[in-house]
Amino acid sequence: MSGRKQFDVGTALDQAMRVFWQRGYADASLDVLGSATGLGRGSLYGAFGNKDRLFRQCLDRYAAIYGARYEQALAAHPGDPVRAVEAFFDVILARIADPETPTGCLIAQSATQSPTLQEENGAKVRGLLDLQRRRVREALAGASADPRVLDELATYVVAVNQSLAVLSRAGAPDAELRSVVRLACATVADTLARTAPEAAAPR
Repeated sequence: MSGRKQFDVGTALDQAMRVFWQRGYADASLDVLGSATGLGRGSLYGAFGNKDRLFRQCLDRYAAIYGARYEQALAAHPGDPVRAVEAFFDVILARIADPETPTGCLIAQSATQSPTLQEENGAKVRGLLDLQRRRVREALAGASADPRVLDELATYVVAVNQSLAVLSRAGAPDAELRSVVRLACATVADTLARTAPEAAAPR
């Protein structure tokens, strides 16, 4: 049929996403993106627009795939915020251990290049980090700690997640990553226990 795309857009987007994930925005040239997707420049532009628009679409796809898994894990343990955080990190460790996925994290990789990104792309990356923080914060909402403490813990959990991405990209072994997660979950549990109203009440 005349004018019909002769390639699967979703597959091409997944392939482009892997390039940005592995190389970062700066080193993901149009030639490399074209080689990975099997598309010429004209087809890339026709399907996705310019490199910046393609990058944003890849961020959206990454967030849709992995964000849904994070959200499901965080929501699976209502009333038990510590277990929710543990489940969140279980999903992250599973992604890192998956041999079919690049090392690190596309959002973490992109965040390190924020100063060089187009303003709209930088805002997109920050927005995805904020979304992750909000999801964690919602999972902590059932705890009886001060809201400010819960805000700080949500930021802390996201910071640990980004650290895991950097460590895995640097070749840290699974045992080391799991040690970081154990300490992070213990910190969340200890902070919630210490700041609960019944713990803070004078005796």
